[in-house]
Amino acid sequence: MEYNKSIENKEKNRVTYWSVIAAIFLTSSKLIIGLTTNSLGILSEAAHSGLDLIAALMTYYAVRFSSKPADEDHNFGHGKIENFSALFETLLLLITCGWIIGEVIKRLLGENIHITVNIWSYIVIVSSIIIDISRSRALKKVAIKYNSQAIEADALHFSTDVYSSLVVFIGLIGVYFSFTYADSIAAFFVAMIVIFISFNLGKRAIDVLLDKAPKGIKEKVEEITSQIPAVVKAHDIKIRSAGAQTLIEMNIHVKENLTIDKAHEISHEVEQKLHQSFDNIDVHIHIEPEKED
Repeated sequence: MEYNKSIENKEKNRVTYWSVIAAIFLTSSKLIIGLTTNSLGILSEAAHSGLDLIAALMTYYAVRFSSKPADEDHNFGHGKIENFSALFETLLLLITCGWIIGEVIKRLLGENIHITVNIWSYIVIVSSIIIDISRSRALKKVAIKYNSQAIEADALHFSTDVYSSLVVFIGLIGVYFSFTYADSIAAFFVAMIVIFISFNLGKRAIDVLLDKAPKGIKEKVEEITSQIPAVVKAHDIKIRSAGAQTLIEMNIHVKENLTIDKAHEISHEVEQKLHQSFDNIDVHIHIEPEKED
């Protein structure tokens, strides 16, 4: 499969740029409507969108810096900036969920929360839901396409905002029908779901930062190598990730009577087969002679 780094960078930069713009619009509009209507629910949403804005800015700059090529000080590139960003965004999500649960407890214990409901309250929440769904889908698509944990974390922030906006919308309807606990109950379940997803995302970011081998790739590398007749055997296959890039190191054995040029051709063939099977990889192969009995 053909891989183009410049196209990847352009898509990632574009999707994260528009996420920053969306986060700025959502934060400012919720803050204005929340202050004019004195709605605690909408002001809470403004604070949540403010965290999303911080996360979106982090993702935007993380994606830009992680695409920088390797240099003398960073021999393996800057890809892990994305993983650090994903881990930090996970912490922001957990902080948000902690705050939501705190608000749920206060409201269920009987704290009197006054919410003013008007047409602008519904407009800003419905608009927020539409924009958040659009951004989360766009981010998720690019995150899956290029294996970007930072963009995936940003997508999770926007999808979380969808749920919290729905909770506030339910709360506004509940106030209209004098049932103010509906939003608190819904908020608690949303927070539990987000905490579970956040832990999984955070664990994956930590695994990459600790150079844990990605699942399934080693077996596929062994399978591809075994199909090349000139390779007697392969061993010491080491795999790790850095951002969206996968780094592969391996030893292959070839017949000892081959010339250096021929052995190099074989290693080049192995590299080509791996590049055809994986996107965005960096391969280092060490050749060893296989002595004949």
